Amino acid sequence: MRDPMSNSPSRMTVLIVGAYGLIGCGVARRLEQDGHRVIGLGRDTDTAKRVLPTITWRTADLRALTEAGLWQPFLNGVDTVVNCSGALQDGPEDDIEVIHHYAVAALAQACATAKVKLVQISAIGARADATTAFLASKARGDAAIQNAATNYQIFRPGLVLASHGYGGTTMLRMLAAFPLIQPIAMPEAKVQTVALDDVAEAVSAALWGKIPNGFVGDLVESEAHTLREVVASMRKWLGCAPAKREIPLPRFLLRKMSKVADGLGWLGWRSPLRSTAVKVLDDGVMGTPTDLSEFGVPAVRSLSQTLASMPTRAEDRLFARVALLTPIIIATLVLFWLLSGVIGFISVNKAALVLEDVGWGRAFAVASVLFWAIVDIAIAVGFIYRPYAKMACWCAVAVSLFYLTASTVLVPNLWLDPLGPMVKVLPSIALALVARAALETR
Repeated sequence: MRDPMSNSPSRMTVLIVGAYGLIGCGVARRLEQDGHRVIGLGRDTDTAKRVLPTITWRTADLRALTEAGLWQPFLNGVDTVVNCSGALQDGPEDDIEVIHHYAVAALAQACATAKVKLVQISAIGARADATTAFLASKARGDAAIQNAATNYQIFRPGLVLASHGYGGTTMLRMLAAFPLIQPIAMPEAKVQTVALDDVAEAVSAALWGKIPNGFVGDLVESEAHTLREVVASMRKWLGCAPAKREIPLPRFLLRKMSKVADGLGWLGWRSPLRSTAVKVLDDGVMGTPTDLSEFGVPAVRSLSQTLASMPTRAEDRLFARVALLTPIIIATLVLFWLLSGVIGFISVNKAALVLEDVGWGRAFAVASVLFWAIVDIAIAVGFIYRPYAKMACWCAVAVSLFYLTASTVLVPNLWLDPLGPMVKVLPSIALALVARAALETR
């Protein structure tokens, strides 16, 4: 194994924990460009291979890696670990105390034993007395690394902006994509940004030995902006027309929306409006700019410089608008299929008569109506629960096509019904297909 303290620009084998996240992806691509061998560690290999198909992948859930010995197999042949993992708040697949603290502490101990360098991507405002469990747990993880007597650097980035949308950057794009008006909460909240490329640059410099062991610093631009200014800049960057009117959201409404978002989080929907994100923003995404020029690393770019370095494409505007419409699309599909099933139960006798008129027995007709009403409600539930939402799209399309085919064969006169029940199935199929594409977030 190479000496991690060496300043020699030799190529390394780097394990990136959380490599398919926003920061992890940017870091992985930069280190690949540097000529390093990159290994990604994540729990969703399908997503991982789609996002970064050129690197080697290993599968693991950080919630199961809370002892140093469990990390050792992943460190064999590895020179450096870059930890980009993180979660905003607890959910069905996330335990932030484990992910940010216990797993990181075990990783730090394992790295110290194996003499492997550790680069930690933390978060701005990570302090033991932080007002959110997210930042406090991040601070405990940072402290565990510092206490492990390993070779490390800890970077604490501000609001990360990237050329691709994911997480908080998606929320900014959604806000900026509103036509005519500009809804905004906490418009005066203070924010310092950092380009994803600048975070990757700092990690690259750490691997080349430019940044000293034990370094801890914030990666933020020198100037702070209000959230209003950030959203306006993002709107201009996307090429959207300036808003005719700003509509500030009252705090009581924002709190209600956060509660709803928290509830949806337990159904797998990781909304950027969850209470932790709102609290962090309310406190201010602020830090102390670190001058990395003394280590030969360019200064963190300003907001305007970051946006200027990311040429806007037509697909950026399309992504922002689709992201804005996705909650409406999903809610519409839930309502459509739920009401379809409920109406089937309520009007079971009337619906059964349609089948009886073409020769079906009474019991069989009633059973058929009830069965498909249950199927409709099950599809609605599938749309509500995020892990099943993609499958629900295909089920909605398949069931709709079955309805069209069966109705055409058994009761073709429905096509001539003045209310057009058959014709209205066609846009529902199209909407399900649009939803399936919109749910492909990575």
